[in-house]
Amino acid sequence: MAANGARRLIEISDTLPPYFQEYLTKVRCINLEKAMPFLKCISYEVRGRRYQAIGFANLSGGYELRDDKTFKGTIAPKDITPIFTDRAESVCIFEGFMDFLSFLSMKEEIINRCLVMNSVSNVAKAIRYLNDRHLTHIRALLDNDDAGRRAIQEFARAGFQVEDMSRYYKDFKDLNDFHVSRV
Repeated sequence: MAANGARRLIEISDTLPPYFQEYLTKVRCINLEKAMPFLKCISYEVRGRRYQAIGFANLSGGYELRDDKTFKGTIAPKDITPIFTDRAESVCIFEGFMDFLSFLSMKEEIINRCLVMNSVSNVAKAIRYLNDRHLTHIRALLDNDDAGRRAIQEFARAGFQVEDMSRYYKDFKDLNDFHVSRV
C-alpha cells in the first residue's frame, strides 16, 4: 500500500469504458478517433479503494488523470508531455490534456510540434525541454486566467518568441470551453 494515501497504479488499459467515452464526446466534444492514441484507462488504488480515470501519459512515465466528474490528479511523477516532436519548429503549448485533445478535434491536420505542460507548475520543465532542443517560437494555447498569463510572461522572460493564441478564445475559460461552444 502506498504511503499517506498516495495513488497506487493497478492497471493500464487501452480501452476506455463507455461512460468515459461518453464524457469525452458529449461533455468535452472530443473526437475519440483522434484522441484515443493518447489515452488510457487507469485503474488505481487509494487507501484500499479502487478507482478508474482517463489517463494521459507524461515524459517520466506518470499519468495525468481525469474522471467523468470533477476529479483531476496524477499518478506520479508529474511531468510534461511532448507530442508530434518531428513537426514544424513552432511549438503549440497547452496547459492540460483536454485543451490538447480539443485542438486535435478542431484541426484537420496537426502540423506543429505540441507540448502539454500538464500544469502551469511545469513551466520551468517546459522551458528546459524547449531550450535543450533549440526551439524558440511557441504558440501558447493556455487558459484565460492569471496562471495562464503568468506562464506566458515566464516563456517571454526566458527569451521565447510567444504568440498568445488565447486572444482567439478570450471570452472563454480555456480552449476546451471555446471548442465546446462551437460544436
